[in-house]
Amino acid sequence: MKILMIQPNYHSGGAEIAGNWTPSWVAYIGGALKQAGFNQVKFVDAMADDLPDETIEEIIRKNQPDVVMTTNITPSIFKAQDIMKIAKKVNKNIRTIMGGIHSTFMYPQVLTEAPETDYVVRGEGEEVTVNLMKAIAAGNDKETRSEITGIAYIDENGKVFATAAHPVIEDLDTLSPDWSLYDWDKYIYTPLNCRLAVPNFARGCPFTCTFCSQWQFWRRYRARSPKNFVDEIEILVKKYKVGFFILADEEPTINKQKFVSLCQELIDRKLDVTWGINTRVTDIMRDEDLLPFYRKAGLVHVSLGTEAASQMNLNRFRKETTIEENKYAIKLLQKNGIVAEAQFVMGLEHETPETIEETYQLCKDWDPDMANWTIYTPWPFSDLFKELGDRVEVRDYSRYNFVSPIIKPDNMEREDVLKGVLKSYGRFYARKTFFSYPWIKDPYVRKYMLGCLKAFAKTTLTKRFYDIDRVKTKNRKIEIDLGFDQSRILTQEEAKNLKERRPEMIADMSFGLKEAGYQREHDEHNWDEFDESTIRDRTSSTVRNC
Repeated sequence: MKILMIQPNYHSGGAEIAGNWTPSWVAYIGGALKQAGFNQVKFVDAMADDLPDETIEEIIRKNQPDVVMTTNITPSIFKAQDIMKIAKKVNKNIRTIMGGIHSTFMYPQVLTEAPETDYVVRGEGEEVTVNLMKAIAAGNDKETRSEITGIAYIDENGKVFATAAHPVIEDLDTLSPDWSLYDWDKYIYTPLNCRLAVPNFARGCPFTCTFCSQWQFWRRYRARSPKNFVDEIEILVKKYKVGFFILADEEPTINKQKFVSLCQELIDRKLDVTWGINTRVTDIMRDEDLLPFYRKAGLVHVSLGTEAASQMNLNRFRKETTIEENKYAIKLLQKNGIVAEAQFVMGLEHETPETIEETYQLCKDWDPDMANWTIYTPWPFSDLFKELGDRVEVRDYSRYNFVSPIIKPDNMEREDVLKGVLKSYGRFYARKTFFSYPWIKDPYVRKYMLGCLKAFAKTTLTKRFYDIDRVKTKNRKIEIDLGFDQSRILTQEEAKNLKERRPEMIADMSFGLKEAGYQREHDEHNWDEFDESTIRDRTSSTVRNC
């Protein structure tokens, strides 16, 4: 049976400014399929190759697959739906499968808008996809699909139906990623001009930030054994010549024992690779004395979930941190030769020109190495989305990309939010260009930051950064076309009565409930348990001097 995996051709000018990232789902789902005996698996990265629909159609015709699979996040959902439609256009007998976070919770809308989608895989996909593929291979999937946990589909009565959630994978060491599915020359990390991979060490998050839904998608926090994970890194470095990796995890440091063991394993194997993570401010403070050790293990870039410049917003986001802690964590990282990136969420309903300026001034005071202003994107399956209610009239999910203002603030226009954010970026990186990056004493960090600057400059010139091609100057005035699909903007009446008028647009949040396998577990583990003997070398000669 021939299986064709396709990454949707979605672009926003956000994280991709650093280069093309390996779509992790391909290695892990593809590896699970091959381990189960499905050896005819091929991957097409329509995003990295920027393929139009016509080319995708030609590829499907040429390969004549039995199954076409794709994935999605909210802003790529329409592109993913188009892939399903194209596959059925080529051959109505092709089985079409879609996985990903958006379709996990929004499958009623996905199946209504794209009935060409035979199956939606909900949540963690390796075991569910294999079970579904076995039924397809046996030719009895339509007869047995109600017994396959973790999927949704349109039943014989034309109704959208979802089976019970599939149990989470308890032992992540059973994962069998196949990294040979990628054309590695496409995945270059611009700051270091080396190959980039995005492997998975842990899944889930024990925290419940109101703007995020990863904790509901993965349902339980689990981590692989450090040895098993570094085995994978060794393959990536030695076989596929990867020079930098970014952990795909939401919270890789929460289990201190495992994270420290991972670092020691990397040190012991002397792998020529550096890496970056996203993590919480509180974990950096907790591990203050271990930061030189982390740097010795190759950790050179930490993106901190600082998120907000006011304590009010931090509390609203359930971040469980303070403004003072955010600044302190940044200074700790910089002191130990680790690049510190601060994240700021902009564009909520109380935003004003004054609050945008206050955020910039706070960022200037913190003086992180990098700053990232993301415009609030109200995932339709998050707690904050429900709180905002009928304020979310824009349902053009292709613009739910962190760089488009979806919410209209009470006292300013959406376009002015974007102008303020772009101004903050310009001022911040202008200061870094002339007064900071060239004078960093640590040679590696200096090289790294100048490489990041190159990535910013390159994507700014091509107008890919933050989708700035939509910003035009006319009669000395800046005009912005946000590009919303007007047919996907609700009236106030529709937004208020969505459940009655457009029930397919309501997220099914039952997937995140405890009955479906979700446990917060934040208070069920002793995260402080730690064996000091795990660390065999605390010393490091790499210390940042700015």
